[in-house]
Amino acid sequence: MIPVTEFRQFSEQQPAFRVLKPWWDVFTDYLSVAMLMIGVFGCTLQVMQDKIICLPKRVQPSQNHSSVSNVSQAVASTTPLPPPKPSPTNPATVEMKGLKTDLDLQQYSFINQMCYERALHWYAKYFPYLVLIHTLVFMLCSNFWFKFPGSSSKIEHFISILGKCFDSPWTTRALSEVSGEDSEEKDNRKNNMSRSNTVQSGPEGSLVNSQSLKSIPEKFVVDKSTAGALDKKEGEQAKALFEKVKKFRLHVEEGDILYAMYVRQTVLKVIKFLIIIGYNSALVSKVQFTVDCNVDIQDMTGYKNFSCNHTMAHLFSKLSFCYLCFVSIYGLTCLYTLYWLFYRSLREYSFEYVRQETGIDDIPDVKNDFAFMLHMIDQYDPLYSKRFAVFLSEVSENKLKQLNLNNEWTPDKLRQKLQTNAHNRLELPLIMLSGLPDTVFEITELQSLKLEIIKNVMIPATIAQLDNLQELSLHQCSVKIHSAALSFLKENLKVLSVKFDDMRELPPWMYGLRNLEELYLVGSLSHDISRNVTLESLRDLKSLKILSIKSNVSKIPQAVVDVSSHLQKMCIHNDGTKLVMLNNLKKMTNLTELELVHCDLERIPHAVFSLLSLQELDLKENNLKSIEEIVSFQHLRKLTVLKLWHNGITYIPEHIKKLTSLERLAFSHNKIEVLPSHLFLCNKIRYLDLSYNDIRFIPPEIGVLQSLQYFSITCNKVESLPDELYFCKKLKTLKIGKNSLSILSPKIGNLLFLSYLDVKGNHFEILPPELGDCRALKRAGLVVEDALFETLPSDVREQMKAE
Repeated sequence: MIPVTEFRQFSEQQPAFRVLKPWWDVFTDYLSVAMLMIGVFGCTLQVMQDKIICLPKRVQPSQNHSSVSNVSQAVASTTPLPPPKPSPTNPATVEMKGLKTDLDLQQYSFINQMCYERALHWYAKYFPYLVLIHTLVFMLCSNFWFKFPGSSSKIEHFISILGKCFDSPWTTRALSEVSGEDSEEKDNRKNNMSRSNTVQSGPEGSLVNSQSLKSIPEKFVVDKSTAGALDKKEGEQAKALFEKVKKFRLHVEEGDILYAMYVRQTVLKVIKFLIIIGYNSALVSKVQFTVDCNVDIQDMTGYKNFSCNHTMAHLFSKLSFCYLCFVSIYGLTCLYTLYWLFYRSLREYSFEYVRQETGIDDIPDVKNDFAFMLHMIDQYDPLYSKRFAVFLSEVSENKLKQLNLNNEWTPDKLRQKLQTNAHNRLELPLIMLSGLPDTVFEITELQSLKLEIIKNVMIPATIAQLDNLQELSLHQCSVKIHSAALSFLKENLKVLSVKFDDMRELPPWMYGLRNLEELYLVGSLSHDISRNVTLESLRDLKSLKILSIKSNVSKIPQAVVDVSSHLQKMCIHNDGTKLVMLNNLKKMTNLTELELVHCDLERIPHAVFSLLSLQELDLKENNLKSIEEIVSFQHLRKLTVLKLWHNGITYIPEHIKKLTSLERLAFSHNKIEVLPSHLFLCNKIRYLDLSYNDIRFIPPEIGVLQSLQYFSITCNKVESLPDELYFCKKLKTLKIGKNSLSILSPKIGNLLFLSYLDVKGNHFEILPPELGDCRALKRAGLVVEDALFETLPSDVREQMKAE
């Protein structure tokens, strides 16, 4: 007997595949097993038992006179027989006698076989085999989409990801957190959903720049007590699952081969069901218990007419009716499947119910094969879809990244990165992280937070724990901020630095920082935008004192006028773009410092001469060649610092002598050849930088600068220094390197406060021992060739090397 287990491969799949088998597929699988047993049982009976039993059929003389005479003639020709005698009971019946050949068993076996082949209807003979074949075809159709290469690969991948998502500790954690919300919180979240989808920059907004956050439940704020619930390995596994789900969704949503394959195999089963019902209903009556058989084999057996008994006809008849019942139920189930396939839109799947139940509002709807598989899973257990949906949520993914960040960046590790910045504040720089660790807000001594190249930064309300925070730097970061955090920053933030690629990336909440004192904006703009750059109103920045724009603007933004009345320092670093229309400068009456760097200026802007409070002016890296307008600076009584470095200035006009209030003057990196003696009438100068020019001679009038502390003529063509230079006894820094000097005067010993001396790159052969009189000068402050240093007396060298 053929065991049923031999056919298991046609019906059984991997155990994990059961999640894609709805109840009707499971039911039809059981029906297939029942029909398979009918076929196997019938085939076994066909093989093990006699198929048909035949006996000679008795005939009447009146009807078979000719047959009897023929039989008598045949018998007479072989073996003489006695004449027929009338029977006592039926005188008309003629006793039948066959040929004696001593092969009775073989004769009847031959007759049985002949009658089975010729007289028995084909349906009665092949019914079990038909059942077996039809059932196998049903099984193949039911599971073909699990075997077809184009669909099986997607199914296997999906089942693998689904199982990992279902069993992931992160899934349980994410769902348990939102399930802790009471119904009132959920109702409030639903009512506020429409309001939270818009960007609110005002002080009363519930979330600022919350477009991608949508309605994040408060439960998603990191709970420090449970931050370690996931270990590092589990967190990394969940992170990898998010990436797998994203890639799988992108791949599967492109086509609908799974849906098409399932529809086609279902349609094929329905067509086969109709065919089976049609011909079986018509032929089931052909299975009869008795069969008349007429075989012309009288010359072998002596008989022609036989009456045969189909031994399995009664059983086959019952099996066929039973089989028809099973097929009918199977077909009706397939018809229901078709109704389900075409009645519902299975190529679109909505997570609306899951979003309402879990509170994770950003789970996206899916389509095509991805949607179809989720519909199939819902027939098995909707919980699978609910747990799988967690890995489609951007909020959930961000929450997981947050936990991983918190585990990786502990407070102790963050404290090791603390450093003091240029503003003398304790700063924490975080660069190229996947997010902002919540452990940052445990470092209460933090004064400055620098975030660089970090995506999806969410500043929570816990920032209020940083009582000492005054400075925030955002360099190429997309930032969302909680309303409570915004309130804290409005009161405490003093310095904000933002580096951007587009003006639209500027955070809208920065315009409401009413206590902000310093604002630094850094970023390049396209050519069209640079001409019409616009900033939102800075009117609310009532405490702003310093504004720095490092970009490529063509004009000063109109919004700067809003703070012109209280702005004290403005810096524009323009990256070579020509700055025009500077009339707005006139309105900045309280401006004390102005930097117009790399703005392609050819003249000193006339608007600058209206800034009567101006103390420092920096025009670095422009195209200034003539500075005759410098005479107008005499009206700026408070101007003490003037930097005209990195330009193309060829001479210093005589009018500079009128700038008697100057204390710092920078003319380095120009093309000056002659120093006018009038320059040294500005006798308050403490800092004078003339390096990187073409100067050959230093006028002796330099000795007038009794307040001079810094003097540099590095990289010029000076051949000698006037002795009057050493009358500047307050000089601390003297840079005369890379010139054509051959002698260093012993009078340098008069510079008792000299602490830095650069003489490298000249033609000196010896250094004067009087350098030992410069007690503040040490070896680290003396820039000179080693060989030249050795020309000093040993005691002087030892004195300089001593700490």
